[in-house]
Amino acid sequence: MVPLPERFLGVPRLPTRRADSHKGDYGRVLIVAGSRGYAGAAVLCGRAALRGGAGLVTVACPHEVQNIVAAGDPCYMTTTLTDWCDDLPRADAIAVGPGLGRSPSVINHLSGLFACFTGPLVLDADALAAIVPGQIARTIPAVLTPHPGEFAAMTGMSIEDVQANREAVAAEYAEREGVVLLLKGAGTVVTDGRRMAVNGTGNPGMATGGSGDVLTGLIAALLGQGLPPFEAAVLGAWIHGKAGDLAAEKYGEISLIASDIIDQLPDAFRMIRAPTETSRKPENLSA
Repeated sequence: MVPLPERFLGVPRLPTRRADSHKGDYGRVLIVAGSRGYAGAAVLCGRAALRGGAGLVTVACPHEVQNIVAAGDPCYMTTTLTDWCDDLPRADAIAVGPGLGRSPSVINHLSGLFACFTGPLVLDADALAAIVPGQIARTIPAVLTPHPGEFAAMTGMSIEDVQANREAVAAEYAEREGVVLLLKGAGTVVTDGRRMAVNGTGNPGMATGGSGDVLTGLIAALLGQGLPPFEAAVLGAWIHGKAGDLAAEKYGEISLIASDIIDQLPDAFRMIRAPTETSRKPENLSA
């Protein structure tokens, strides 16, 4: 077992936008998501990437659900899984997995992605099931966002053991595989094996379908805007949880749904101080 990494106590922030900037300055994000019956996962992920500040978002999904995904929001573009490789050279960050399924063709697509895209990656949901140990070590560490059940499947551990040793097992995996691991749950753990942050925002109302898809799209947007993987994961966890807290205040924990989190992202971002202001220890990360 590796020693626990140094605690990271700050909430990273995006720089103030220049008055003369344009959409190309804020990242071209490619979302690879969705399948029959799970088109909503692609929509939520794409919408979260938009609200996360990405300049341009393209959602790649199977042809049979493309019209549904395209109708989900007019502000992102769509393409099919057979054509998505055309977007790889232009992408600044890619998120893969929400609602994607685990068919052999999906596995082949992911293998090709790992081989040819060297930029920032977020891997979630079905993409996590396709990971082969040692396959994803890269110059820019990929961000993996499993919930405890997915992490148990990835490591061969029991969910009980994962939950009993969240920080230690997350740090060990991140160090061994060369990734940034975001282990979801109460007190979300983010670690790259050297640093660790434990998030304190969020509430039980966020235990609802699609919440993780929102987080994936949000982190991809932050990566597309130039934040390093660890910082993007830490800020993404904070913003996601804070938006969930704002949504719970408005709708209550019982009635909260994933799209409510997206709707509260703007207010959550406003709660992050500008970089020029005096910094202070954030309220959300444990010491």
